[in-house]
Amino acid sequence: MKLTERQEKIIEIVREQGPVIGDDIASILDLSRGTIRNDLSVLTMLGYLDARPKVGYFYKGDPYRMHIRELLESIKVEDVMSVPVVLDEQSSVYDGIVTVFLENIGTIFVTNDGNLVGCVSRKDLLRSAVGKTDLEKTPLSMIMTRMPNLVTIGPDESIYAASIKIERGEVDALPVIQGEEKIRVVGRITKTNINRLVVDLGGDDEIEL
Repeated sequence: MKLTERQEKIIEIVREQGPVIGDDIASILDLSRGTIRNDLSVLTMLGYLDARPKVGYFYKGDPYRMHIRELLESIKVEDVMSVPVVLDEQSSVYDGIVTVFLENIGTIFVTNDGNLVGCVSRKDLLRSAVGKTDLEKTPLSMIMTRMPNLVTIGPDESIYAASIKIERGEVDALPVIQGEEKIRVVGRITKTNINRLVVDLGGDDEIEL
């Protein structure tokens, strides 16, 4: 439901000054209490406002945004993650470049005896390729970002948490990990995974390019 301009102003007043009684809201808008009575009822019914007797109106938040967040928090990483691409830390930078292009990925997770020790991005590989590095003799361990500096996530965490970590960590992919002493990579979550989820939730794949 699209809100009216007056309803938007009421929400702004309550958000900034709440709790605030109806008479004060009407006074700020230079309107009568009766004029905004229906607006207050609609906003309360829709979930934007909460009314408490003898106290006034409180701002509860945008119900549509809250619904989207609740939906994303209900979807677990393990339900969306894809198969991780992993190389041993002694693999060469050349092997990493070949793997990135063959697998069409942006990040390789690096392990030592199955234990996650770092990751290498396309930028890391490109930086090595344009430098004076001997690509076939330089191991990935020389250019990777090392643990514990990686941003990781668990399979039981939510897609909402994954989205926040990708955004704030400024990374393209997260390793999905299990274990404490020995950290195993069991999956990966990428921007592509999340974008595909949004398309699936929308249920409309008929948009033409």
